[in-house]
Amino acid sequence: MMMTGFRQQLAAAAVLLLAMPLQATAEDWPQFRGPTGQGLSTEKNLPLQWSGSENVAWKVRVPGEGWSSPIVVGDLVFVTSTTNEGQSCHVICFDRKSGDLRWNTKVFDQEVRKKRAENSDATPTPVSDGKRVYAVFSGGGIAALDFSGKLAWTHRDIAFYGHHGLAASPIIYKDLLLMAYDGSSDGEDNKIGWKIPWKEAVLLAVDTKTGKERWRGKRGLSRLGHVTPNILHEDSGDQIISGAGDAVQGFDPASGELIWSIYSQGEGVTPSVVVGDGLVFSCSGFEAPTIRVIRTGGQGDVTKTHIAWEQTRGVPSLASPLYVAPYLYAVTDAGIATCLDAASGEIVWQERIEGKHSSSPVYADGRIYFLSEAEGETVVLEAGPKFNILARNRIDEKCKASIAISQGNLFLRSEEHLFCIGPAPK
Repeated sequence: MMMTGFRQQLAAAAVLLLAMPLQATAEDWPQFRGPTGQGLSTEKNLPLQWSGSENVAWKVRVPGEGWSSPIVVGDLVFVTSTTNEGQSCHVICFDRKSGDLRWNTKVFDQEVRKKRAENSDATPTPVSDGKRVYAVFSGGGIAALDFSGKLAWTHRDIAFYGHHGLAASPIIYKDLLLMAYDGSSDGEDNKIGWKIPWKEAVLLAVDTKTGKERWRGKRGLSRLGHVTPNILHEDSGDQIISGAGDAVQGFDPASGELIWSIYSQGEGVTPSVVVGDGLVFSCSGFEAPTIRVIRTGGQGDVTKTHIAWEQTRGVPSLASPLYVAPYLYAVTDAGIATCLDAASGEIVWQERIEGKHSSSPVYADGRIYFLSEAEGETVVLEAGPKFNILARNRIDEKCKASIAISQGNLFLRSEEHLFCIGPAPK
């Protein structure tokens, strides 16, 4: 009887443990800008100080070239790259604990087309649903692989061309992989879609199981951009929030139907949108750079009715903004960091932190990590209404990819290496 009672208690304890939420140190980073696509981590006790050789758990060379950011799922770290001058497309998997190369799978060859020198042919960050990893390359092709590196399917129906190349990343919503293709014309007049609006932009949804197209969302008139979509969850239903040159829009995830749109002048827009508290925070592109904040809940053209506020100071052109209520943080490519009141757009503080900033900032445990390009310096700031630098950490390698946070470590991709920062992974 005593043994039976003990077994019952043990079984009850096991059920209780299974029902308990996972600790923050078990958090995956499965897509561009993490679990919510907004650069936010729930983890605690992360590294504050490091260099290229100090407080580094491991450092490995990444084969090929690419600026996709790392993602982390369980004990796997994924990146993409290309070889043969951008033609040969690869998805690469490293062991999270050791940095050992698990596999390097070539998924297809692609036609190499025009891009800006600042871009790469493997800039889109891969995404995972916990079963497979999905990757997009500069020619528009998509590949799905299982976690052993075996190719599950490819989707090659879109032959993408953009004057700048392709830099947006895919996301997953339920059983859909969503990818924004905001390119330009490769015809005789290459200003069409770049300097001149056109109607050829596509928000594509494919089935994650099969790779078959489910729908194509149409923007109407827009220009090229590199904005990774995000998902807005509200009581009225979910929406895909997607921006491009001249436009920020909401789409129905079931059908791809355009629900609302605003005019937001500027081509080549790169910062991704973030959402929260009934607001969509966006940045416009070149020509008229503006932080433009939109109230949710509209239908049709809501340019005149749903813009909550605008700010033309401290507008980022590359790095995505970071929303940590009640503040919105941004950094320009020239290294000017700004903290704004998210409800009003008023500037709380604005300071120079130095460096060129291509990667998007991340937040965890009261700290904001800004990674600059030339020397791979991460400036760590205290989040809040007071400007306070906590640390400066250089790895002395060029960095454009954004930081990933998972299971107690920071993962940084430089031009040639992948770093695991912090203690030996558990």
